Amino acid sequence: MNLQDFAKLLRARWLTVCITIVVVALGAVAYTLFTTPLYQASTRLYVSAAGGSTVSEMYQGNRLSQERVLSYSELLMGETLAKRTIDKLGLDISAESLQGNVKASTKPDTVLIDLNVVDESPVRARDIANALSDEFVVMVRELETPEDGSRPEARVVVEQRASIPDSPVIPKTSRNIGAGLALGLLAGIALAVLRDLLDNTVKDRQTVEEITGAGLVGSIPLDKECRKEPAIPFDGNNSAIAEAFRKLRTNLQFLAVDNPPRVIVITSSTPNEGKSTTAINIALALAEAEHNVLLVDGDMRRPILHKYLDLVGPVGFSTVLSGRASLGEALQKTRFPGLTVLAAGTVPPNPSELLGSLTAKNLLSELRAKFDFVVMDSSPLLAVTDAAILAAAADGVLMMARFGQTKREQLTHAVGNLEDVGASVLGAVFTMTPAHGNSSYYYSYYGEDSARRSSRQALSADPAAPSPQPPSTDVP
Repeated sequence: MNLQDFAKLLRARWLTVCITIVVVALGAVAYTLFTTPLYQASTRLYVSAAGGSTVSEMYQGNRLSQERVLSYSELLMGETLAKRTIDKLGLDISAESLQGNVKASTKPDTVLIDLNVVDESPVRARDIANALSDEFVVMVRELETPEDGSRPEARVVVEQRASIPDSPVIPKTSRNIGAGLALGLLAGIALAVLRDLLDNTVKDRQTVEEITGAGLVGSIPLDKECRKEPAIPFDGNNSAIAEAFRKLRTNLQFLAVDNPPRVIVITSSTPNEGKSTTAINIALALAEAEHNVLLVDGDMRRPILHKYLDLVGPVGFSTVLSGRASLGEALQKTRFPGLTVLAAGTVPPNPSELLGSLTAKNLLSELRAKFDFVVMDSSPLLAVTDAAILAAAADGVLMMARFGQTKREQLTHAVGNLEDVGASVLGAVFTMTPAHGNSSYYYSYYGEDSARRSSRQALSADPAAPSPQPPSTDVP
């Protein structure tokens, strides 16, 4: 992974990184809040040895003091001094507990000892530090005084007594939060990399082309407005999503120059990959190029096109195949020039048998003769066999793959279903891709907001235009 790949990963997984940082930082804050505050009181001890009258004797005395400093530091943190201090102050703690709260340190080449005591009470921390110092002075006198009662070779003096500390030394709020942020950042990046390594969804051209065995012919950016209005008004619309469908239209027309596909099935491996919205707008893009286009709702189990386009649903594909209506009666004109729709019709009890019948094949042949392009929306391949049956009778299939959601094994299985019936995969289309890169160019250059607004004004000015459908959260 190079630096550019790493930057793309962070951009794609920024939410994971941010959530991890917030969680770890909140954990650090909680740890800080629930940690019992401890106060530190400090004293300083001075170690001296018996001096001499000559320079050599004075030097030897100073060396003797420095050598004793390390031993005295250990005695300050020992069990004997802890017990004497507890007895003096009448503390209700064990010697081991007190030893854990006492730390003695020395500075190199000095005769000074710093004694630090931590406790939950600032007053008690001060009292323990002073009592320890006083008791240590007595202990050293006892240890250093010869049996004959002569002058001891070394002695300890309390150079600085402890005072009541103003603020706790534990917890260290700034350090804890800073460490939490740093740890959260590292953990977030690690989690983002791990999720990317474990992610088996399709997010790049190479993977899609390897699985489908066909080229990526389109990449449709995510547009939340399509949830409310799946049919994009192409007239005067230069938004990113409109340009993406125009590019798909161009690529589709050049897939086979000598024998271009005219009956095209739009399908996906699983639901909610945007196939119905894509089918509608591919048909509209072809109609914008002055082609006579028929949009067929071949999903007889969950028909949706008639709702999106405000058409009559009960009369359509199934009723024509069953002989209950003629093709002329079932075809419906739309408010979009050049676009005719054949709705799914009444949901039959046996969609697969109906679509695989000889009547269905003859109907597709008739539609191929009547229209320049026939775009067929179908059911997901992994759910039922309907789409594979339609694909076998069509000129080719466009396979939808939702960016970052369609799994590789799902796409592989779906393409395998098409290969089993001998269907031709014309190409793959990425749907709901993140709105960055080339798509942002269209938004900024053409002014997506103004284009969309002008198109809506044009529709609202048309008295024949039906009122828009209520917002829908389904993305078939």
